[in-house]
Amino acid sequence: MVAITFIEYNGTAHQVEGPEGATAMETAVRNGVPGIVAECGGACACATCHVYVDEAWADKVGEPSEMEEGMLDFATDVRPTSRLSCQIKLTAALDGIILHTPETQG
Repeated sequence: MVAITFIEYNGTAHQVEGPEGATAMETAVRNGVPGIVAECGGACACATCHVYVDEAWADKVGEPSEMEEGMLDFATDVRPTSRLSCQIKLTAALDGIILHTPETQG
């Protein structure tokens, strides 16, 4: 299992675990993490699972794909570490990752 800490815009932390191969979005939805709407169910067709990758984890997560960058155009308050959590596949290397949720989803 891969541990993820989602931190809401107000500072409330939610520690959850998901299996390797799942996405951060799937794990958030399964665990009822507030702030992850996931309207498209993980098809990279909306921006309602937008997160900010904690700076310490940005290099391990990597850059968004061209398709993901296009969808981030629909997100609110995009930052350099913005990602769609449906595009973050959980691996052992991401165990302990910290993801911040924006105040609102686009």
